[in-house]
Parts: sequence; structure tokens; C-alpha cells
Amino acid sequence: MLRLINIEAYYDSLQALHGVSLHVGEGEIVALIGANGAGKTTLLNTIAGLLPTPYGRILFYNQDISTLTTPKRVSLGISLVPEGRDLFSDMSVEENLLLGADGMRKRLSPTSVEEKFQMVFQLFPVLFDRRGQIARTLSGGEQQMLAIARALMGSPKLLLLDEPSTGLAPMLVREMFHKIAELKRAGTTILLAEQNVKMALNLADRGYVLETGRIVLQGTRAELLANRRVQQAYLGRD
Repeated sequence: MLRLINIEAYYDSLQALHGVSLHVGEGEIVALIGANGAGKTTLLNTIAGLLPTPYGRILFYNQDISTLTTPKRVSLGISLVPEGRDLFSDMSVEENLLLGADGMRKRLSPTSVEEKFQMVFQLFPVLFDRRGQIARTLSGGEQQMLAIARALMGSPKLLLLDEPSTGLAPMLVREMFHKIAELKRAGTTILLAEQNVKMALNLADRGYVLETGRIVLQGTRAELLANRRVQQAYLGRD
């Protein structure tokens, strides 16, 4: 589905990604793990088109999308749920969801949009109860659910999740990962950037370890969980 070939990215003159290559297969959850500043967010933003790709190629279903705008990538089926959520804080839950569906409303009937509402409300029942509530008044966990639901309203083929556990209490983190597992069972392909390495790898099919903008390790869930370097650096084991 997605293939990155020797991607580089820059913030002005500062190079943030160095020759990154990876792939995501349809129906997989692939984890990006690494410390703060490792390049996880930069990589997701590059895939989403928020940062230019001066070197390397991004292929989506074998189509080179390296120079496409973010709206065009969204229309092809790539949706990013950013760290920090970026909700329209003074709009209601329902209004945020409608904006998530905005790109598809021109080509789908009102009935199809309503079906999307029912799908996200089934996944996140609390949002149905809060549908008239202003987004900024939601709890942190509810805001994260809304951010994911808004992305799902656009019928993504690939969902990019950036640190979905940030700022959540441990119980809510477990609930969030349970919801992500439900998305996978429903057939959603996910590239997940996450500092909670144990939970991310327990959920993922495969993973990549980023350090200072470079992929230093890759493997299956079992391979990375058993890797001594991963255990020492990210799982707190000697």
C-alpha cells in the first residue's frame, strides 16, 4: 500500500530525516517507535504532505505522491490524526465530524455521510452522547476519540496516528489502544507513531525504530520485543 524510498526532510537547513525507507501493507498496523525528537512526527507529516519531499519517493498503491498536496493525498485515502489533535475547539463534536467528511460529501449521498456518523458513534459511543458539546470542553480522552473519528469520517485507506496516548491517564491509554485494535479488525491500515513502546508493539504487526531521523531497527512485533537494544532503550529492561 505505502512505500517510502530514501526519504529526506528538512526544517529550513536542518535535516530531520535521513534516507528513510519503509513499507506498510494493506490491513497492517505498523509501529514507529523512538524517543522525543527521533523524527516520528516529521515522518508522518511528510507522508501527509505537510512537509515537502526534496529527496526520495513516496508511493501509495504504486502511485508516486511525493509532490501532491495534502488535500490531494487526503482524497486518495491518507488521513493524519496529529499529536495534539488540532480540533476546531469552538465547534461542536458533530460539526468537527462533518468537517472530517467534507472532502467526501460532494461525491457521497447524505445517507452515506449518515452511515459514517453511525460507524464512528458505534466505535466511540461517548461521542454520540457529546455530539452537541463544544470540543474544547471534552476530556482529553474524548478529544482524542473525536480526532480519530473525524479522520475516519473521510473513509481513509491509511490512517496515520501520531502519539494517540499523549496526555491520557493509563486507563484511557488502554481504552485507546483497544479502539485502535478494533479499527484494525475492521480492516483499517494504520501507521502508528507512539512512545508507549510496549503497547504499540503488542498491537502492531511490524515496527520500525527511529533515532535522530534514521531507521536503526525494523522487524516483526516478536523480533522487536525480543531485541535487546529495544528492551534496554525503550522497555526499561537490563
